[in-house]
Order: sequence, then structure tokens, then C-alpha cells
Amino acid sequence: MPSVSRRTLLKSSAALAGVGITVVAAGTAAAAPGAPAVGFAHGIASGDPLPDRVIIWTRVTPSPDAQPGSGVGASISLEWQVATDPGFATIVRSGTVTANADTDHTAKVDVTGLKPATSYHYRFTARGGAVAGQVSPVGRTRTAPANDADLARLRFGVVSCSNWEAGYFSVYRHLAQREDLDAILHLGDYIYEYGRGEYGGRNGAVRPHDPAHEIVSLADYRIRHAQYKTDPDLMDLHARLPFIATWDDHESADNSFDGGAENHNPATEGDWATRKASSTRAYFEWMPVRVTGSSTEITLYRRFQFGNLAEISMLDLRTYRDEPAASGAGWRQVDSPDRTIAGGAQMDWLTKGIVSSPARWKIVGNPVMIAPCVFPPLDTKTTAALTDMIGVPDAGIPYNTDQWDGYSADRRRLFDAITAAGVDNTVFLTGDIHTSWACDLPIDAANYPAGPTVGTEFVVPSVTSPNIDEKLGAPPRSVSVAAEEGFKAVNRHVRYVELDSHGYGVFEIATAGSQMDWFYISDPADPNAAVHHAASYRVADGAQRTFPVGAPLDPAAYRPGA
Repeated sequence: MPSVSRRTLLKSSAALAGVGITVVAAGTAAAAPGAPAVGFAHGIASGDPLPDRVIIWTRVTPSPDAQPGSGVGASISLEWQVATDPGFATIVRSGTVTANADTDHTAKVDVTGLKPATSYHYRFTARGGAVAGQVSPVGRTRTAPANDADLARLRFGVVSCSNWEAGYFSVYRHLAQREDLDAILHLGDYIYEYGRGEYGGRNGAVRPHDPAHEIVSLADYRIRHAQYKTDPDLMDLHARLPFIATWDDHESADNSFDGGAENHNPATEGDWATRKASSTRAYFEWMPVRVTGSSTEITLYRRFQFGNLAEISMLDLRTYRDEPAASGAGWRQVDSPDRTIAGGAQMDWLTKGIVSSPARWKIVGNPVMIAPCVFPPLDTKTTAALTDMIGVPDAGIPYNTDQWDGYSADRRRLFDAITAAGVDNTVFLTGDIHTSWACDLPIDAANYPAGPTVGTEFVVPSVTSPNIDEKLGAPPRSVSVAAEEGFKAVNRHVRYVELDSHGYGVFEIATAGSQMDWFYISDPADPNAAVHHAASYRVADGAQRTFPVGAPLDPAAYRPGA
């Protein structure tokens, strides 16, 4: 069974089976039909909440020619305000920021001096140029609790893989309707880089990408980010809740690594370093993420503490990784101690953070799956001679070397450190593979369930990006079911897998245990898609193993700050 890229991976899986906030119109000047909008046409957003600060973001279009990616347009002074009420009767922080062509007329403010665990409202007002006096939509955000706060629970919406062409973002609409969430965790593939028609779903390109070609230049990435920011459901969700986001690969190019990408051709698309720098710059311009790192290297991986209950480490697993191992003779590369998925500095940061965390729960925002998924799992103590002779990895043949399975030495170092420190309650939240999984994390998959585990993993499905049934053109819940049962039979630590549906997760962290609820939408091609609860799995405090529960979390049982 060859190890393959994610797009082929979905095919091979199938083969195995045989507050009312108005967002869209506010702050945008009226324009003649077909004329480019000016003003705050891309909404507002917030993110990266800390106890005393939060990022607020917007983009202003100062004139019809100053569209995203154009590189033209006058500099505009924006007044920003943060208040404790939506009517801005009590403004607690304010200031000015300049939006200009150098930042694609985006503006981002790290608002400091705020109170912990407090809800705020924010807005921007243009103070110059042709858009003077225009006011942005009003956003709502919330700071994190104090680091020493004694918390009983937290809840997050969890999403990944939102491809504009594959459907509408009704997932975001359903999340925006909930009032029991502290923030949204976006685990990557917020945008997709493909050209028109290159990567749709069952219905082809439901709505066309801009620009029409695959995005490569800085202007391209800016235009694509801007397009996604016009989706009304995404705009609404950004206006209601802070995001804590990381990237996976499609924010730059499919199956990217430190020196290139599977979906990058240097002969026709130029130098990879230039393309990666362009995608990175556009991401930091257009996303409500805090810039961290040194003057020579901006880093995306970062950590958030929520009182004494949880610490969330968001990973970057594309910037520093070695090129994924090839199938066949290259399979043995996955065991090499010299290969890394996280890079030395990030791995050291992650390991030290988990083993020294004062929080009850250690949560990892993990762009690619960490649970072993091999065929079959092998006991390295008894099969080493055989695997060496036939030239396959020690623990078995990996299903997908783009995941942690392709970098088993890094995973082993992390798992060994967690075990040696006696740490429990480590939960990985993962996206990337468009499907839903609940897994225990065994030290030795061949000896599961008898052997020890180091944590658990919950994988959320895609918002829209195509899954197994769509790749086959088969009815949902038909041929994929056999593949799901095959995965669970061979990899017994996989407790739940669903390969067809699109949707989102709601993840609760509580003192007694943590729970993931999976919700699936009826059809990504339907802008009014309905949603239903599909499954729930829970891990008890100190247990390190998942178990199914019959009912989802009660949305009325929790309100942030209540």
C-alpha cells in the first residue's frame, strides 16, 4: 500500500473500502452595479486573546482602484475604539492606525490594557480620504482569563480545510449562532491556492476562485485572502468570536515543506523561498494573528494559557519540516532520527511546554494527524529483523507520510518526553485530512490496548474540501463505511473514524474531562445547509483514553464569563 499525498490519500482510502451583528453591508459605500466596493468591504476580525490584550483587524478600501493586491491607493488613518458595550457608550481603549498599500490596506492592532475574561466590542472609523467618516461593522471579542484563574470549563469551535470552490461556508454560520464558545480554533487550510476548477467537490467549482490562476505572487495571495474574507458566514463568525489560527499547507502550496512543495514547480512558478515569503506576508496581513519571533524570523507557533485549566500550543508543521518520505525504498526514511516535522527549536518549545505546564489540560493545535496509522502496526521488539530485511519502517507501513507517521523519530521523542515526565491530559486537536477521527495515542500501537498511552487526538472534518464519497462519486455512507471499519480493525487505537461528512467540532475542556462533539452539515453546495450532531467522544481527567458518549454538550449549560 503506497504512501501518498493527501489528495491521493483520499482516493486510496476509498480504494481500501472497495449578538445580532450586521457584517456585510455595514461600513461599505454604495456603488453602482458592477463597481468595486470601497470602505470596509472585508469586515473585521479579532484573534489571539490573552488576559490583557487581543488583536483586532480590518481592511479598508480607500478608492475603487485600491482593490486587494493592487499595490495602489492612498494611506488612510483609521481610528479604532474598544468598548464594553455595543453602543460604545463606555470606550476603554482607542487610538489610530494607518492602512496603506504596503500592508494591502489591512490594519491590525494589538490592543493592550484590557481586563481578563471580559467581552468587548470594537470598530474602526476612517478619518481621511474619500472614505472619511465611514465606520466598520462592530465586532465582539473576548480576552482570556487571568493565568491563575480557577476555571471549571471552556468551549471552542474547531474547524479546518475551507475551500471556497468546494462549497459555501455554512459551517461558519452554524458556529456563529452558538453563544457558548470562548473562541474559534482554526487548524489550517483557511484558504486554498488552486486555480479555478482544480480542486472542487462533488459539484465541481461551486463558486469560482479569484484570481483564476493558481496563486503564486504576493498580489495573488492577497487577492485570494480578500475573496475569502467576503464570505458572509465567515465575516459573521469573525465579527462574533476571536480566532486562534495556524496554517497548514494550502495557505502556501499543497504538501509544502522547508524547501518546496508538491504543488510548486520552480520551472514555471519561480523560486520557492519567494513564493513562501509572499504567502507568509499575505497571511500575517490578512489574519488576526499576533506577530511573534525575532527581527530575523517571524514565527507562527505560539501558546495560550486559559487559567489553571488549559494551555493551548498552536503548531506550525510546514515551515521547518523535511521533505516527506517517498514510498517504496524511501519508506525507511520515516524512522531516521535526522528527519523532523517540527524543526529543532519548535520541538524543544513544544516538549518543554507540555512537560512543564501548570495547567490541568495540555491542548495542542496540530495541523496534521499524530496518531499512528500503519498497515499493520508492528512490535519493534519482535519484528525488527523482518522489517530490516524487507526494508519497511520499524512500526509498519505508513498510510500517509505527510503526517507525523512520516517523521516517527520526532513523534517518538515527543511521546518519550511526555512519558518520562509523567504528564497526563495531553490532547491533540487536528485538521488537514477532511475527515473525522477519535484516537488514543499508544506508545506502541501493536500492543494497544494492553500497552500505555500518552494522550488522545480528535480530528475535525473539512468545512468544504472534498472527502472520500466525493472523490468516488459515490453516495455518502456507502463504500466509505468499509474503509472506516478496516482502519479500526487494523489500528485498534482508532476509536472513531468517519470519512464522508463535512462539518465542525465543538470541544469542551472541563476539570472532570474533555469532550469533542462532531456536527455535520447536509451539503456544502447548499448555502442554507442544515446541521446535525453526529458523534461525541470524551476523555476523563487522567485517563488518556477516549470513550463514546451519546449526547452532545448542552449549548445552554455554558456561557463564557457567566
